[in-house]
Amino acid sequence: MKPWRTLILAAWLAGAAGALDSTVAAAGAAPGAQVSMDQAVKMAEQRYHAKVVKAEAQRNGAQTVYVLRLLNEAGKVWTVHVDASNGAMQ
Repeated sequence: MKPWRTLILAAWLAGAAGALDSTVAAAGAAPGAQVSMDQAVKMAEQRYHAKVVKAEAQRNGAQTVYVLRLLNEAGKVWTVHVDASNGAMQ
């Protein structure tokens, strides 16, 4: 491969990787949230000794709530709601 093609390919790959990093970072926190989704997942897994198998953010006006689906070793599945503004779990 010619050197200039290698440089262009390297620059393109670096740009694509940077865009992916910013997308992943944006997915971790809801706008105005004090608690990111990653933090909510860790808190729920530690509190309930279970694995989060699904996580999504839901907005209700100005309030953001993370809805987490958990699975424990016994096979029990349940849903936990985490307030993104303060980390309160329901």
